[in-house]
Amino acid sequence: MSAVQHFAAGVVIAAVVGEILPDLREEARWSWAVFGFAIGVVVVLALAAWGRRIDRNAVEAPGAEPPRIGAPSVGASSSASEAPDRAEVARAVGKSALPIGLIATVAIDLLIDGALVGLGTTLGSTQAIILTAALTIEVLFLALSVQGELTAAGMTPWRAAGTSAGLGLMAAVGAMGSALALSHAGPGPIAGTLAFGAAALLYLAVEELLVEAHEESETIMLTAMFFLGFFIIYGLTQLGG
Repeated sequence: MSAVQHFAAGVVIAAVVGEILPDLREEARWSWAVFGFAIGVVVVLALAAWGRRIDRNAVEAPGAEPPRIGAPSVGASSSASEAPDRAEVARAVGKSALPIGLIATVAIDLLIDGALVGLGTTLGSTQAIILTAALTIEVLFLALSVQGELTAAGMTPWRAAGTSAGLGLMAAVGAMGSALALSHAGPGPIAGTLAFGAAALLYLAVEELLVEAHEESETIMLTAMFFLGFFIIYGLTQLGG
């Protein structure tokens, strides 16, 4: 799993470096870019704080003993490796109630991911393909996380799979909404949205995927997977022009 997380982090960072930043430079609307980046930072940090609060409330529930778990993920979005921590919390607390907080957080995250894919469609086919490839890997981890958490909360595997599939519709909503909203937008809003997406993707790679990947013992091969993911996606962006 750590190897795939390293690879995914390289893919995401390559998408930012090869697609989003060059487009942001071409738009040259720096006031919009600063505003969009700041909003993106606020959003991802707020989601991270919400995720930590959910875990803390679960651990501090009456009659629950603090579980022996590793360092929790910084954010409440994007990284599927939150599943072991959350699942252990659920088992320690002994709850079988539906984790509404997690579901709401995941829904927001998928909405943002879909918006980034919709943004890519307004920029061009190459950008759409690159962003979709990068975010597909991230959503895979997220789906595994939700599946494990819902199962640990007492939900049957089939019902958990159905809930995860339903949450996946949020990405479609975000993609369609973003594509429609930005299809006739001017350079300013496009630049702001690009900067927002850059902030969200950088947080995903640096504070989610790599943090969780480093919980396992590092090897040369694991580290090489990061550069492999970066090289493949960045190479595709250059070939696509």
